[in-house]
Amino acid sequence: MNESIMSNKKRYYRWLRVAIHSSLVLVCASAAVLLGRLYYEKGGKSKWMGTLVQLAGFPIQLPVYFFLAPKNLTTNNSIHPKQPSVSMLSFIYVSIGLLVALDCYLYSVGLWYLPVSTYSLICSSQLAFNAFFSYFLNSLKFTPYIINSLVLLTISSTLLVFQNESSSDDDDDSDSTKISKKKYVIGFICTVGASAGYGLWLSITQLVFKKVIKRETFKVILDMILYPSLVATLVTLVGLFASGEWSGLKDEMKGYELGKASYLLNLTFTAILWQVFTIGCLGLISEVSSLFSNAISALGVPIVPMLAVLFFHDKMDGIKGISMVLAIWGIVSYVYQQYLDDTKSENRNTTSHVPKASSPIEEVHR
Repeated sequence: MNESIMSNKKRYYRWLRVAIHSSLVLVCASAAVLLGRLYYEKGGKSKWMGTLVQLAGFPIQLPVYFFLAPKNLTTNNSIHPKQPSVSMLSFIYVSIGLLVALDCYLYSVGLWYLPVSTYSLICSSQLAFNAFFSYFLNSLKFTPYIINSLVLLTISSTLLVFQNESSSDDDDDSDSTKISKKKYVIGFICTVGASAGYGLWLSITQLVFKKVIKRETFKVILDMILYPSLVATLVTLVGLFASGEWSGLKDEMKGYELGKASYLLNLTFTAILWQVFTIGCLGLISEVSSLFSNAISALGVPIVPMLAVLFFHDKMDGIKGISMVLAIWGIVSYVYQQYLDDTKSENRNTTSHVPKASSPIEEVHR
């Protein structure tokens, strides 16, 4: 009975942490995307600056890293005596940092060229890409619900290829939805590429936690945020100066429709929100899996388009509406599979007489 009570208590606190991390992911991602679109809508033109604000907020976590992380104990018993070398960790951080920099730039280009509602719906394809990479990197087993989810999300994103043709014939569309076919194609390709990169980042992160680092501490999670963010920020700064966009930032701030103060506040809060979002993502990866983290991110699909209709007057036409319904259906299908897996795992652990230590990354699809 004591073991059962302890098991239920552990499960409760675990899902409480999952709920907190999920809230951070949903709220911060939605707000950051809307602020990013507002930056372009009101006069922002630098795609490298749009990339930089996704990365440069990592120093706000340094006080937590230096004062709280060293005191934080592990949350499980999976500490392995053989830890990766400094050179191996450096290679991992640099590689992930380069991937993150490219990914954020592609997201920035996609947000520049696409209406924010279309951009958000295409981003739901990151769940399909994550499942694809997890199949090879994390031994993900495809179940009927997972396959159903991937098919629906693929169809949902594919439908949006035809969305620009239908919207371009309507003269009543807002400025944010009036875009040339060429720009739409560029934005579509970049957003799909960014979604693929994001799915790959999540799968690689889960692989690193499970196979290389092999332990779960608050400091380790922050390491996976700070060091790649530092590398990605440096790469982005090089791109900002090499492209020459830095020379126009002063005029950009002066010409910003909402004023200089709003310009600075927009960039500042966007940077902060993306960092809190990253913390939530890594928290979900460590508690459950990279695919679950991606699924929670995708739950924001119906949130952003609705807010885009309200704040940016994006049009929600028939194709976009069908795409949203399919995306939500696909996401719910995956979340239900996650629920089945977790219930099965908990029942197996409860009936076992031998206590089983939890792993830092729970691979739910064996």
